[in-house]
Amino acid sequence: MTTSDAIVVPELYAGYPKVAFGGYVAGVLAERSGAPTVRVDFRGPVPVEVPVRIAETADGGVELGEAERPLAAARPAELLLEPPAAPSWDEAAAAAERFRAAPPAGVVDCFGCGLRTADRGLRVHCTPVPERGLVASAWVPSRAFADRDGLLPNHLVWGALDCPGNWAGRFLGTQRPGAVTAALTGTIERPVAAGEPYVLYAWLLSESGRKHMTGVALATAAGELCAVSEALWIDPRPVG
Repeated sequence: MTTSDAIVVPELYAGYPKVAFGGYVAGVLAERSGAPTVRVDFRGPVPVEVPVRIAETADGGVELGEAERPLAAARPAELLLEPPAAPSWDEAAAAAERFRAAPPAGVVDCFGCGLRTADRGLRVHCTPVPERGLVASAWVPSRAFADRDGLLPNHLVWGALDCPGNWAGRFLGTQRPGAVTAALTGTIERPVAAGEPYVLYAWLLSESGRKHMTGVALATAAGELCAVSEALWIDPRPVG
C-alpha cells in the first residue's frame, strides 16, 4: 500500500536547464522519508515547473514519478564513510575564489554551483586545496533560504552535499563535463545555520569507466562535522 500526492519543483531549483537539481530532489525525498540516513537513486531527469507524483512506499521508501518508471527513489540506508579532516576556512576561501576568478569548463546555471547571486543559489564553488587531495569551498548559506528559526532547511543542506562531488570527480579524477548524479547517500549530523561560515569539501573514492564515486562533507569553520554524503556520478555517453 502506498500514499501519494504531487510536488512541483520551482525553476529556481534547476541543475541543468529545465531539469531539477539532483541535490534538491534528494533532499525533498530524504525529508519525506524521515530516516536518519537515506540513499536516493536517480533514474531519469526530474522536470521543473511540472507536477510530479511523489509516493511513500510500503518498505519505508519514497519515490518520485510514475510507479512503473520512477524518476528517483529513496530508501533508508547506512553510510560507512570516514571523512578526512576538513581544510581550514582560509584554504577553502582561497579555493572558492579560484573558482569564481576562472570558472571551470562546463559550469552551468546550477542552483548548487552556478555563478548566481546568493539569494538565487547555494554558490558552492569548489577547486582543489593544494597538497590535500580534495576540493573545497568556503560557504555561507544565504539567510534568504532560512526557515523561521534561522536554519537552512534540510533539503537545502542535501543540496549542498551534491555539487562538491562533481568537482572532486572533475579536478581529482577523469570525470567529464555533463556528468550526472546517479545516486546520493547522505546523513545530517547537526543543524546548519543560515548566515554562518562553513567549509564544504569533497574527495575521490574510486573510478571505473564512466562511473565515479566521491565523498562529500560539510563542517563548521572550526572543523566540526555537520553532514556527509557519498555519491555516484556517471559521465555522459560518448557521442558517435
